Amino acid sequence: MALTPADAFSALPLTLRADLLSAFSEIVKNYREHRWEPSELNGGKLCEAVYTVCKGWLDGGTYAARAQKPNNFPKTCWEMEVKYASVPNSRSTRILIPRMMLGLYDIRNNRGVGHAGADVDPNHMDATAVLYTAKWLMAELVRVLHTLTTEEASAIVDGLIEREVAWVWVDGDKKRILKKGMTWKQQTLVLLLTEASDVPEADLFRWLEHTGLPSFRKDVLKQLHHDRLIEYDTAARTVRLLPPGVTAAEGLVAPAP
Repeated sequence: MALTPADAFSALPLTLRADLLSAFSEIVKNYREHRWEPSELNGGKLCEAVYTVCKGWLDGGTYAARAQKPNNFPKTCWEMEVKYASVPNSRSTRILIPRMMLGLYDIRNNRGVGHAGADVDPNHMDATAVLYTAKWLMAELVRVLHTLTTEEASAIVDGLIEREVAWVWVDGDKKRILKKGMTWKQQTLVLLLTEASDVPEADLFRWLEHTGLPSFRKDVLKQLHHDRLIEYDTAARTVRLLPPGVTAAEGLVAPAP
């Protein structure tokens, strides 16, 4: 049975899992909304949760209930390499992940985010580094916890990203685009952005209240597929955003500068 995003961190206590996923979700959400400073600031929170998971794994699977912050985070990360040297198959949790966290934590502390008067203002470049480092850390944790390939772990992390759009109304299994003036294609891209996995075409058709299924397939789904914005599986009748489609959809929902 394939691992689902919901099961990715099932080995962790519920409260620690919540700390980890909340910090990651905030980074993604704030980055999407161009809120550079909080996006970077939550990198520190994520580091603390990731550190707690690594420590628990190295201690034989004994995890703390909540994310913990060591008194000297950089020193503690460096010390993990030697302290847990005897733990088998531990290179990632005691060396690679801690070293990646050091860079992320330094952005939080010394790049205009954590303290007033730092030498660099919060910016898009730093926030992008935070986002992709965060995704790497999450994927590496999934890989370690479940013995997956890097490709499998990355796919699981992509499935963890829940995109919320203020003008997409959700009620149970219903979704509606509240913003007027959008084309069928634009509405389709935005609805797909709010989903983390394949979406049945029947759901999209129902959410959009399109006038006809044949024309929806021909004029919307097949054209978006042709433009490589979506992957439209005509056999399974499912739809998924492709990377260019994610970029296009993000542009539609991004706040005006």
